[in-house]
Amino acid sequence: MGSSRSTLLDTHVLVWLDEASPRLGKSAIAKIDRAFHSGVAMISAISFWEVGMLVRKGRIRLDVDLAVWRKDFLEQGLIEVPVTGDIGIQASCFDDFHGDPADRLIAATALQNTAVLVTADERLLACELAITRLDARI
Repeated sequence: MGSSRSTLLDTHVLVWLDEASPRLGKSAIAKIDRAFHSGVAMISAISFWEVGMLVRKGRIRLDVDLAVWRKDFLEQGLIEVPVTGDIGIQASCFDDFHGDPADRLIAATALQNTAVLVTADERLLACELAITRLDARI
């Protein structure tokens, strides 16, 4: 892996990447490409649950079954980080942080793995947690 720092993609960033969305900025795309090439691109397992819920609610549409979509990303080198007890405990301890459980777990995953979090979520970008972040829109 070398000295490349892990890069954790927020759920919407993975969806935007799949859609080749213009919302992803050039710096974010370059960071994500480097992470994939270095074998340090990561996603929290909770993100696949989030995508499944968005599909069920009709908020996003996938061209393939969610299980196939996930498998394709994993085969491209995306590392799925399980939600561990340590991550769950850390996520429960955040003070002054909003209540969205998926965001809490994603933030805790970034902290536990000392990963750069690529996100466009204003609440995650503005929170006072000791997470290195990259705004996905730049």
